Amino acid sequence: MTDSAVVNLLDLDQEGLVAFCEQLGEKRFRAVQLLRWIHQRGVADFGQMSDLAKVLRDKLAGRAIVAAPPVLSQHESKDGTIKWLFDVGGGNAIETVYIPEDDRGTLCISSQAGCAVGCRFCSTGHQGFSRNLTTGEIVAQLWFAEHFLRRHLKRDERVITNVVMMGMGEPLQNYARVLPALRLMLDDQAYGLSRRRVTVSTSGVVPMIDRLAQDCPVALAVSLHAPDDALRDQLVPLNRKHPIDELLATCVAYLEHAPRDFITFEYVMLDGVNDGPDQARALVERVRAHPGLRCKFNLIPFNPFPASGLVRSPDARVQAFARILNQAGFVTTVRKTRGDDIDAACGQLAGDVQDRTRVHERMAGRDTIVVRRTRAARPTKEVS
Repeated sequence: MTDSAVVNLLDLDQEGLVAFCEQLGEKRFRAVQLLRWIHQRGVADFGQMSDLAKVLRDKLAGRAIVAAPPVLSQHESKDGTIKWLFDVGGGNAIETVYIPEDDRGTLCISSQAGCAVGCRFCSTGHQGFSRNLTTGEIVAQLWFAEHFLRRHLKRDERVITNVVMMGMGEPLQNYARVLPALRLMLDDQAYGLSRRRVTVSTSGVVPMIDRLAQDCPVALAVSLHAPDDALRDQLVPLNRKHPIDELLATCVAYLEHAPRDFITFEYVMLDGVNDGPDQARALVERVRAHPGLRCKFNLIPFNPFPASGLVRSPDARVQAFARILNQAGFVTTVRKTRGDDIDAACGQLAGDVQDRTRVHERMAGRDTIVVRRTRAARPTKEVS
């Protein structure tokens, strides 16, 4: 860091903040004070951090900021779901979705602008990859949402109890920035979330699943979507590098470190592609071939987009698929849409963000941002 560098403190976990404070000639305990002010209280103005010495506040004012990406839009559903569109620069935007339940508040966040994996059923992947988000851009989604919701709902206590990294991007392909973000979510001086309540969803980046198990084991969801390699190669191109049996063996190993006693397998239901009874039975046999693989299945109704060439499975076919898995002894849920009236998204955020074109027009002496959007996938609620 040069003397002129301005650091966004949302980019720093506790150890990073300790190192930053030491560069300012301050002791380690100042990092803890800053964590509490920023993440627990949502304060971005150093002048309001009353238990910091004035000389430190002055140092911070010249060397640091606490800033989330600008909000381009906010939509609230009649069911309480809220979707934000954040501007992350360079014509890119990301979506973050809050989904309230009676016993929890879940935030679905993004880790990349776009996605390089290219899953056939995902419009984000269809539109390609722009860039990795910084740690600050990942954490900012939680920071902004938590403190907005406290004001919006007039609550003093924590609103967001669960975080799922199921938005845009493959989190494990942005590991170096996702890891400090996870540590902040778990840090008792920041958000203090349980490891069981923070979920990373991956398409199967096997080496990084192993690393996550060692570095910061949290709940794991794996996008499976097929019972055999021939089909999964078509649906999830990453499978050509890390085939199903290698992935499932890695999941068994992950369970030795996992905070939950099961892995969640996500399975998007595609009419006539992966939803037949023979495929359900093949899926059962594939999983049973890996002793010790404790898992549940989450069946996801597909949200069509024109370029996919795919169609959502009929409800009856989804239920028949679920019955076969249930009868084989696997807990199986089918997702129910939430936030339909605002085209919200969680779990399978569509690529409408990457399809947006931001047009800047000079009007009345200021920039106007016009956002052109396609229809987004919708957020979902698990039901048994």
